[in-house]
Amino acid sequence: MRNHFLRAATDTGPPSSNAWDIGFAEFTATPQNWFNVTNEDSFPFAVFFKPDGTVMYILGSSNDSVYQYSLSTAWDVSTASYSSKFFDVGNQETLPYGLFFKPDGTKMYVVGRGADTVFQYDLSTAWDVSTASYSTVGFSVTTQESNPQGLFFKDDGTEMYVIGYSSDAVQQYTLSTAWDLTTASFSQSFSVATQETTPKGVVFGDSGTKMYVAGSGGDDVNEYSLSTAWDISTASYSTNFSIRTQAPNVESLQFKSDGSAFYVVDSSIDAVYQYSLSTAWDISTASFTYPSTDYYSVVTRENSPTGIFFKPDGTKMYILGNNGDDVNEFSLSTAWQISTASYVQNFSVSAQDVAPYSLFFKPDGTKMYILGNIGDDVNEYSLSTAWDVSTASYVQNFSVSAQDTVPSAVFFKDDGTKMYVTGIGTNRVYEYSLSTAWDISTASYDQSFATNNGPTGLFFKDDGSTMYVCDYNVDRVTSYSLSSAWDISTASSVDEFSLVLYDGSPRNIFFKPDGTKMFTVGTEQDAVWAFDLT
Repeated sequence: MRNHFLRAATDTGPPSSNAWDIGFAEFTATPQNWFNVTNEDSFPFAVFFKPDGTVMYILGSSNDSVYQYSLSTAWDVSTASYSSKFFDVGNQETLPYGLFFKPDGTKMYVVGRGADTVFQYDLSTAWDVSTASYSTVGFSVTTQESNPQGLFFKDDGTEMYVIGYSSDAVQQYTLSTAWDLTTASFSQSFSVATQETTPKGVVFGDSGTKMYVAGSGGDDVNEYSLSTAWDISTASYSTNFSIRTQAPNVESLQFKSDGSAFYVVDSSIDAVYQYSLSTAWDISTASFTYPSTDYYSVVTRENSPTGIFFKPDGTKMYILGNNGDDVNEFSLSTAWQISTASYVQNFSVSAQDVAPYSLFFKPDGTKMYILGNIGDDVNEYSLSTAWDVSTASYVQNFSVSAQDTVPSAVFFKDDGTKMYVTGIGTNRVYEYSLSTAWDISTASYDQSFATNNGPTGLFFKDDGSTMYVCDYNVDRVTSYSLSSAWDISTASSVDEFSLVLYDGSPRNIFFKPDGTKMFTVGTEQDAVWAFDLT
C-alpha cells in the first residue's frame, strides 16, 4: 500500500487520469504558512534560521541529523526546499532536541536528552552544515537539567541558556570566552513552571529584554520581560499566545530577526508553522493566516462540525455539527469553490439526536438522512422543496445499534438500494440492502468490513469501485478498491492521504462528482478544506 503525505509536484497528467486517486491529492491554496519536513525526518525537534532568513535548519531525531533548506523568499517557509545537505550528530547525541548557530554561521551547537550535554561543531564553510565537524568540545548541563530541550546564546556568545522539563526552568551559563564551551559555568536559573510544565524552546529578543518560552504542556508561547537585558533573574511574565490549533506538540521556537514573525516546529505534524506579529516582539499581536482559497471556516455557525455534503452542481454546501445539533446550509457563488460560501439557514435535528455525526442527501434533494450517535440510528427527513433544509420534516428512523453503538458515518448507493454505515465502536463498515429504494424502514443488514482505527467519514466513487474512509484516530483518508462494485467484502486497501497538517481531528469527507476535488471537515480547525486530485 502506498503512503503519501503530499504527492510531489512532478506527478502530473491529464486531470481525468488522476480523478478519484487520493495519492495525487494536494492542497494548493496560498499563502501556506507552514512547511512539511516528513520526507527528511518524522521527528523534528528544532528549527533555526540564518539571520537573513534565506536558509532554514531542522534538527530531527529519526536520523539524528541537521537538515538544511533554502527559502526562495526570505522568512517565508512556504518557499522552502530541501538543499540535500545534512549533518549527522548521532555520534555525540542520539536524542537531539536543541539547535543554535553562531551569527556568522561558523559554529553550530546541539543539545539533547541522551547525553544532557551541549556539543559544539565547526563549519568550514559558513552556514553549510555538510561542512560541519565535531570540535571535541562538550559541556554537560545534567546537574541543572536532565531533560534539556532548547538552547539559545546571547548575540555576543558570552551567555548560554538551556531549557528543559525536568526542572521546568531556564538555566543560564556564562562563557568567559565568547562561543567557547570550555569556558562555560553555571550562573542562575529561572522557573517557568507556573506558565509551562513541559517547556521545549527558549528564545530571547528585542536586544535581550524579552524572553519567550514554548511548551507542549500549555501548547503556547509565553512572553517575559527582562528589566535587565539578558539577566533572567529580572524576568517577569507578560502574556501568552496559544498555538494549540496548529502545533499541539510544539518542540522548538525561533523569531524573525526583526521580531515581526515567529516559527514553531511540531513533532506530531512534522511541520514548521509561521506566525505574524503586527507589533514586533509582542506575541499578543500574533496571528496565523489561513489560506484565502480552498479553505472555509464554519466556526461561527458550528464549532464541532461532523458532517459535510454538497449539492451535485456544487452550488450548495451543508455542514452538520453536534454543538448546534443542526444542518447548516451555505450557498456557493462559484460552484465547488468553498471560499465563496455564504451562510443561508439551518435546520435543527436535536429532536431526533443531540449527537449528529453524518448527513446524506438523495440525489434529487428531496430526502435527507442524519446518522446519530445517541440514538445509534439513521434518521430520514423529507424536503418539500428540494435542497432547502428549512422545508425538512422528520419521517422515520432505522437503528444500527445491533452492528455498532458508536456509529459515525452514513452513505447511500446512488439508486438508494444500498446503505453503508461506519462505526468507531467496532472500527468497521456495515452494508445494508433496501428493498424499497431510499426507504430506510426496508433496510436489512448484509455484511461488514474491518477498517483502520477510528473511521468517522465514508464515501464511495460513483460507480462503487472505490471506497474512501476518513480515520479520526490516525488523521488520514484511506482508499479501498472493490473488485465487485458496491460489495464491501471485496475491498482491499490501495492508498492513503494524511490530513494531519490540516486538521488533527478529521470527521468526514466528500468528493466532487468527477473525482477531481476532495473536501474534508474536522473539529480541530472547525473548517472545510479542499484538495485537488488532478
